[in-house]
Amino acid sequence: MPDTPQVPLAVNHIGLTVPDVHAAIDWYEAVFGFRCIMGPRVLEPGGHGEAAAVFGPRFRRAWQAHLLTGNSVGIELFQFIDPPVHGPREERVPYLDRGQWHLCLTHPDVRHMVDRVVEAGGTLIAPPYEFVPGRPWTLAYTTDPWGTVLEIMSHSYAEVFGNWPQPGQLTPPTLVPRPGTADGSE
Repeated sequence: MPDTPQVPLAVNHIGLTVPDVHAAIDWYEAVFGFRCIMGPRVLEPGGHGEAAAVFGPRFRRAWQAHLLTGNSVGIELFQFIDPPVHGPREERVPYLDRGQWHLCLTHPDVRHMVDRVVEAGGTLIAPPYEFVPGRPWTLAYTTDPWGTVLEIMSHSYAEVFGNWPQPGQLTPPTLVPRPGTADGSE
């Protein structure tokens, strides 16, 4: 395995597949304030070699747009035209599929953002709750109108998960040791 970078890499963007790229642009702008900085544009194998290589021989056409979040992480939207986007999944939350299964956004008023998501056509999965008693951290799970799971969290990832176990936790987490070591150390 290569050496670990000296500085952690930044997240550049996240790609999401939607059945209507124009509606998704409007929805993410209205609900979260994301700004469309490019597109939508047409992707076809002839003009975009990377698309043909990534999507394979069945790929014929897609529409792509780029949104920008408040901390400059991109959201890349894809609407596949040929072959078309599949319908909804059987599971409400695709946690059994490999890869990305939710997108978490930070906002100090989780309840307010959940209300905005639901009022704009999204779905509530798990209502806001304080996930560490005694700490001011709240989270909730929703979906956009197309089924992308959206977690809304009140505080930064670093603040919440940087120092576990946290004061107030009723049950400290059980940490999993690395295989091949007695205590998880190398």
